[in-house]
Amino acid sequence: MGNSIRCGAIMSEVLEQLLIFVGLLVCLVYLVKCVSFSKCIFLHFWNVLPRSFLKSMGQWAVITGAGDGIGKAYAFELARQGLNVVLISRTLEKLQAIAVEIEVTTGSSVKIIQVDFTKDDIYEYIKEELKGLEIGILVNNVGMLPSFLPSHFLNTPGDIQSLIHCNITSVVKMTQLILKDMESRRRGLILNISSGVALFPWPLYSMYSSSKAFVYTFSKALQAEYKAKGIIIQVLTPYAVSTRMTDYLNTNLITKTADEFVKESLNYVMIGDETCGCLAHEILAGFLSLIPSWAIYSSMFETLLLTHYTNYLKQNSHTS
Repeated sequence: MGNSIRCGAIMSEVLEQLLIFVGLLVCLVYLVKCVSFSKCIFLHFWNVLPRSFLKSMGQWAVITGAGDGIGKAYAFELARQGLNVVLISRTLEKLQAIAVEIEVTTGSSVKIIQVDFTKDDIYEYIKEELKGLEIGILVNNVGMLPSFLPSHFLNTPGDIQSLIHCNITSVVKMTQLILKDMESRRRGLILNISSGVALFPWPLYSMYSSSKAFVYTFSKALQAEYKAKGIIIQVLTPYAVSTRMTDYLNTNLITKTADEFVKESLNYVMIGDETCGCLAHEILAGFLSLIPSWAIYSSMFETLLLTHYTNYLKQNSHTS
């Protein structure tokens, strides 16, 4: 009888200590999140990044998907910061027009490379075109969204292999081309544009969500490998940005213009290995993380996406 009581008391004490440990661990996790969120708030209002920092990475910045939207905005902003820029995209006429505008407005040098990232035989050509350039910044921005409106996997239009090449292969291959030189110089900045829908599996955007999840995981793993070598590899997980890919959604507190998003995101390059890129999207991500997974994967949520969310997208977009 006495032994049973002692065993019960020991088990009770062990369980109590375990619960205390788990409680402290949860508090620590939320404390870290609060500190990170506080940094975002501070950097949203006060830009403490030295103007010379980006230029100190190297003479040239390479931007994929530079013909539109976020990529185009990064090209202009990095040129304003004093870097020469390499614009890589599919449409030659757009690249030529953007190159002229950047050179006239900023005085930076511009090099254009016309390739189609839905193909996988383009990287030797890109390598030759980049030869001899001191590349300090790489923005892996190019990507494709198979369907702007939510849809089931089997109903998703477009070539799946093209999406994989554009959203996944491009990030791996471009990083492979440029990271080696950054490692030898022990400095460099790689910004990989993922998406907020990469933070957990997103029904009805399955291909896009999973391809961007690869970018998210790949980026964080690489930063762990190369941080000690002076290289910053950061993944950005924005939500709505008004671009051609999102049918030029009307802007509001959540939906940002490409210029707004890019200017704010560059404030956060030293905040850590991941960021949503702007304060509004950090707040949205925090709210969405509170929703239990069973709710997101429920038939009710699917119906919500297929009806109310689809109607919202149709009413607030205007393809030009």
